[in-house]
Amino acid sequence: MTPEQKIEELGYTLPAPATPAGSYIPTTRTGDLVYTSGQVPMLEGKLHQTGKLGVDLGVDEGKAQARVCVLNALAALKAELGELSRVRRIVKVVVFVASAPDFVQQPQVANGASDLLAEVFGEAGKHARSAVGVAALPLDAPVEVELIAEVG
Repeated sequence: MTPEQKIEELGYTLPAPATPAGSYIPTTRTGDLVYTSGQVPMLEGKLHQTGKLGVDLGVDEGKAQARVCVLNALAALKAELGELSRVRRIVKVVVFVASAPDFVQQPQVANGASDLLAEVFGEAGKHARSAVGVAALPLDAPVEVELIAEVG
């Protein structure tokens, strides 16, 4: 089963790659590594949800937004590679979580991204990770995800 088929089997749709909102490109490749730019939870050209974790959204909502971010990152990877089966492994994921000052569950929010990658790629989807709480994200997004993939 291809990663694209697995995404569909899980009930998700791989979106069209997001258009950059600034002076950057969606992916950069160096050798066998592809770095994605940070992806916010855009659906059909619009931010799916806004706000901060611990104020406007709970952990489960944050996890769902992290999954949307991962799908956007995978769409950027697919645009770079042509097909996701060229991904050998997900090396690193960084999850930024717009957080209230007393919110400390960034790792649980980041699990939404990590769990989806493991479901799509199996063992090759398990990765190193950072989950970082921040005061604000672009467009008032609640979560932003970037990843590094080793490709063949």
